[in-house]
Amino acid sequence: MKKKLLYIGNQLSKKETLTTIETLTSLLRKEDYKISTASSVINKAGRLIDMLLTTYKNKNKVDTVLIDTYSTQNFYYAVYVAKLCRTFNIPYIPILHGGNLPNRLKKSPRLSKKLFKNAKINVAPSHYLLEAFKNSGFNNVTYIPNTIELKEYPFLLRENSTAKLLWVRSFASIYNPVLALDVVEELLNQGVDAFLCMVGPEKDGSLEKCKAIAQQKNLPVTFTGKLRKKEWINLSKEYNIFINTTNFDNTPVSVIEAMALGLPVVSTNVGGLPFLITNNKTGILVPPNNAGVFVKAIKDLLANHRKAIQVSKNARLEVEKFDWEQVKQKWFKIL
Repeated sequence: MKKKLLYIGNQLSKKETLTTIETLTSLLRKEDYKISTASSVINKAGRLIDMLLTTYKNKNKVDTVLIDTYSTQNFYYAVYVAKLCRTFNIPYIPILHGGNLPNRLKKSPRLSKKLFKNAKINVAPSHYLLEAFKNSGFNNVTYIPNTIELKEYPFLLRENSTAKLLWVRSFASIYNPVLALDVVEELLNQGVDAFLCMVGPEKDGSLEKCKAIAQQKNLPVTFTGKLRKKEWINLSKEYNIFINTTNFDNTPVSVIEAMALGLPVVSTNVGGLPFLITNNKTGILVPPNNAGVFVKAIKDLLANHRKAIQVSKNARLEVEKFDWEQVKQKWFKIL
């Protein structure tokens, strides 16, 4: 008999992008797990209260609590929910998110120790976080990658006569969306026919900032806002290079999805990205916050069609290990 679970995280896809709590919950329910969730409350204080109340109400009804754990303010959601779990002797499993969690371990050592040492196990979705936690003395950590259902991502080899760039992420400063505009501007300055599509919801004012820059500089950029997964997958057929401009990251699902779709990825070499992408084999890695190196990598892919094709094929093979049919066995084992 499958166990009953409570999953605590940010269910904010109506406002922001789809998060792990929503995707993983859906997949586990298909495997006959009974799962309660919290919280979709928009207000942060209200969300914390809802998470705690839901945990309390379910204290005698669930076998394990899954807790999405982030590095910024949302870190404290996990701290307080885990404390409540310990009070009522409920096993809990933090699922680690955010490329800046290693810094959180240093910044909040006492809280981190209580949260992670007392967990049934900690789930790291990247080897980057797995190593960081083990190096910090946490031995109760295992690697279970972010997952996709590969059958939903049709592989397509692209033509590469022009730089048709796609960027998919929430518009937040840590993901450095302005850099994508700088890349387009520099490509145009160097005589490269280029345009950019940016997909994602507003997070901290970065979307409006990008729109203003694009309008001021008359850049060929399309802003779609938030799209459903099927919508941006269909849109991706019109583009031939995926760019990831982030300053901090773990193992972003959008990059995994781009690799599955056959889009050559040019990404900053930060956080968990070098654990996901092998440079010049399954994608191109470049230093962060540098439009020039992005432009050089993009021009190289445009000039070397054979290389672009091989990178695409290699990337698709690489992300097969993220398919739910493989990943679910790891979840069955710990649950």
